[in-house]
Amino acid sequence: MSTSEVPLGSNEHLNMELDKNHSFFDVIKLSRSFGGIKALSDVTFSLDKGSIVSIIGPNGAGKTTFINVVTGMYPPLRGEIHFRGRNISGLRAHTIAGLGIGRTFQFVEPFPSLTVLENAMVGCHSRSRNGMFAVGLRLPSALEEEKRVKDEAMENLEMVGLEHRKFHSISSLPLGERKLLGIARALGIKPKLLMLDEPVGGLAAHEVEKVVELIHQLSSRGLTILIVEHNMPFVMSISERVLVLNQGYKIADGPPDEVKSNEAVIKAYLGEED
Repeated sequence: MSTSEVPLGSNEHLNMELDKNHSFFDVIKLSRSFGGIKALSDVTFSLDKGSIVSIIGPNGAGKTTFINVVTGMYPPLRGEIHFRGRNISGLRAHTIAGLGIGRTFQFVEPFPSLTVLENAMVGCHSRSRNGMFAVGLRLPSALEEEKRVKDEAMENLEMVGLEHRKFHSISSLPLGERKLLGIARALGIKPKLLMLDEPVGGLAAHEVEKVVELIHQLSSRGLTILIVEHNMPFVMSISERVLVLNQGYKIADGPPDEVKSNEAVIKAYLGEED
């Protein structure tokens, strides 16, 4: 349907007009400070739907802060974030998650008193229509939804290869499987954009291979993936584009081979010689 066929002033017309001006995901001059220290300074870039893009940079470059601002943990100081044509700048975390932006955390934080399956169900519950009162009363609608949540959580565990661990305690999982569980939990909100914070940090080579395979599977299903990671061989092998942050500023943005040879990037990582 062309724009001319849509009634002026309708929501559909508005969405089509917004889509003309914005990509799938746009960050425009995004800035954030903490106590006078600039964590992000005028960061601008866009993501295409279905792409795999990584953000790298030295420690303290602003990478995790960027994810925290996008997902509503911190409000931006300045700038805008547009997702699927909507300005989401400053919205609360649960609202942003509900719009389809999921994330994992650098330090895996599963709920220790819950099983692997119950942890995976937590993400699915974010879309639950029934409150705890209805669940506690065992109302038919709540029981039906609980079954749906459990089935979806099992599908996500199967996706990441943890279905055989569903009744295990979190304490029995090695780091690699905890990171996979974090992805399964994030998939519970049915994200359209998935942000992975250090998904292979501290993992052995065979565990990294599992994550690489999983990311390709998710991408093949149309999921857009933004990765923050220090493991350079992993980043350079899986990314279509690589962005580099240094002291809150974007200093490079391009294909992996181009970024690897960028002088500003080399200086940021290795420092300038005296």
